[in-house]
Amino acid sequence: MRLLRIAGQGGVLLAGLLTMGAGEAPTNSTSPVAPIELSGKDGAPMVVIPEGPFIMGSNDGAGNERPERKVYLDQYAIDKFEVTIGRYAKFLGGAKHASPSAWDDDSVTAAGDRPAVGLSWLDAEAYCKWAGKRLPTEAEWEKAARGTDGRRYPWGHMQPFVDIANYNRGVWVSDAVTLAPVASGVQGMSVRHGTKEGGKSPYGLYQMAGNAAEWVADWYDREYYQKSPERNPKGPAEGDKRVIRGGSWNDPPSGIRTTVRVSAEPDFQDRTVGVRCAMDVPK
Repeated sequence: MRLLRIAGQGGVLLAGLLTMGAGEAPTNSTSPVAPIELSGKDGAPMVVIPEGPFIMGSNDGAGNERPERKVYLDQYAIDKFEVTIGRYAKFLGGAKHASPSAWDDDSVTAAGDRPAVGLSWLDAEAYCKWAGKRLPTEAEWEKAARGTDGRRYPWGHMQPFVDIANYNRGVWVSDAVTLAPVASGVQGMSVRHGTKEGGKSPYGLYQMAGNAAEWVADWYDREYYQKSPERNPKGPAEGDKRVIRGGSWNDPPSGIRTTVRVSAEPDFQDRTVGVRCAMDVPK
């Protein structure tokens, strides 16, 4: 995952049940499931990820992705989309939070449906708390991105194409040009390859590969997978850096795999990094 450094620097509310569906993704299947969706306090739709095991990590990836193993997670909810510029602007006004260094007020109207980027981990955590949510754990993020069948990308093992993921752009132009709307990236694939669900994850989440990389809750430890618990791992108790997942508009295909782990200091801000939130769901 390539990072472009920028110069300088609750409670739970389930607003409504939107759709009901099947639950856990079947093992060794690339068929998406019909998720249960909830709306969070900030109005952003959320998907409930059912309780159960999934394959985490990759023995074919970098050293910090190993070993591949089975991890069991309790039920939780996670945002269907990356936090948008429009929603983040409401947070800035409502919480009187300082704007990120690269914040552009014109983008609120010109690119409000693009992901908010340039956020530090502290910014991301503050937004999720304001919205009555929390940051997802690294394990929660990965299960939501790849389902239970160990897929390399949210849509499966096939290499990405520009019509299902925003990646490998190379040069920053603007929020409106460089970033993709958080709900896009699913149409071209259905025409080219007959995959109607395009780049969505098995649980129906968008942009889990590319567009904006995403902060998660965990402290980073390169060797954490070798000693992490099998159930509900939450990362090390302390550390110097936090974990970033998903890759961004600036990454090559290898950088947007579902198992890639990158880290940065909590106050690090970058035009490649945004967030999506999670919350606990009672059983």
